[in-house]
Amino acid sequence: MKIAVFGTGNVGDTIASKLVSLGHEVMMGSRTADNIKAQAFVEKHQGLASAGTFADAAAFAEIIFNCTAGMGSIEALTMAGAGNMNGKIIIDLANALDFSNGMPPSLGFANTTSLGEEIQRAFPDTKVVKTLNTMWCGLMVNPAMIHNAEHQVFVSGNDAEAKEIVKDILKSFGWKDEYILDLGDIKTARGTEMYLPLWLSIYGATKSGAFNVKFVR
Repeated sequence: MKIAVFGTGNVGDTIASKLVSLGHEVMMGSRTADNIKAQAFVEKHQGLASAGTFADAAAFAEIIFNCTAGMGSIEALTMAGAGNMNGKIIIDLANALDFSNGMPPSLGFANTTSLGEEIQRAFPDTKVVKTLNTMWCGLMVNPAMIHNAEHQVFVSGNDAEAKEIVKDILKSFGWKDEYILDLGDIKTARGTEMYLPLWLSIYGATKSGAFNVKFVR
């Protein structure tokens, strides 16, 4: 499958590297075609990896992973061009954390909307699926790292078929089907995004990102 990964930070590199290891053709998208981190990714994964602008990557791909910093995600996706993304799935991993006033960050969206909803609203002809935004990137692609992979990953989105495709990708990352929890439409992304302040507090207290939540009843 041809997949675009928007973002050259730790999350983007982790996701893109995992996708390459699974045999997908991956183009890392950034603001410029000669981004240093994107070029390093290509050199590390010669053969299945390439790099380009957001627009290049969006045009190339069947599916797009949004791994950009959440406060800049709408701008990045706008640079990609709606026409390059229409009809495609956008898997949104980003959280709109505002660090402008230092730590701890505030949420760019809360209560009445979410980044996932704002992306869907800005690009109505795409199929936005929110997932993997409630954990450290190392755990995203290796859930078996803790508790035998018996912990939750959440999925939110309006399109049922798109969510099933995303669930298959999650399972290829090692997520167990019974721990993939479909929360409902894209509005439910509000809850997973609002979890981030608690996640940051736990991270600060434990000095480790290797933790997650498990739904029990």
